[in-house]
Amino acid sequence: MDPQKVGNLIKELRKNNGLTQKDLADKYGVTYQAVSKWENGTNLPDIVLIKQMCDDFNLNVNDFLDGNKIQSKSSKSFNILVGILIGVIVVAIIVTIVIHYQHKEESPTNPDIDLKKITTTCDIFKISGNLAYNAQSSTIRISKIEYCGGDDTKKYESIKCVLSESDNVIYTCEEEKNINLEDYLKTISIKVDNYKQTCKIYKEDTLMLFIEAKDNNKTTSYKIPLHLDDEC
Repeated sequence: MDPQKVGNLIKELRKNNGLTQKDLADKYGVTYQAVSKWENGTNLPDIVLIKQMCDDFNLNVNDFLDGNKIQSKSSKSFNILVGILIGVIVVAIIVTIVIHYQHKEESPTNPDIDLKKITTTCDIFKISGNLAYNAQSSTIRISKIEYCGGDDTKKYESIKCVLSESDNVIYTCEEEKNINLEDYLKTISIKVDNYKQTCKIYKEDTLMLFIEAKDNNKTTSYKIPLHLDDEC
């Protein structure tokens, strides 16, 4: 997740819908300073507000979290009108294609997406992430990891991390060399697409992040249990 891209997207959506920062702040019960921080990429809306904004502006949550440019409602309406004016023959072809895929697929292609916030019960690390899921798949994102165990400016020969669930490795971070722990954590951005076909009820301590730092044949390991704010 790139906070700057998300901020630019929020700003674009606000302007496209003729809203001031105060209008958007009043709509979601926050201050206009909070909206300004969203748009500058220095802060992000919480999970509940992100879901509400996606519902209000008819957005896909995954696209929103990636900061992708989303077509505005007015543009969609214009394209629908143009499509109607194309002609009876073209419309008939489109209808045939739609009917074909409706019979081919039993489930909708864009089902609603729910979000669960990912945190950690570990005292020396602070993690920002979420689990986005629907009836077909789930996506794990961890966008920010902070070390709260004091100053660790030592440069290690190498540092790497692994995300696992019930002892199954589901993501391996890129190994970095000659780097300290805090700088390494800034490089981590974890995204696991289509991890499960359905949202799983994660039991406590089954979702783990392991960080391993090596220096002079000595290894310092951190085991960080991850926690969902609620069961799926």
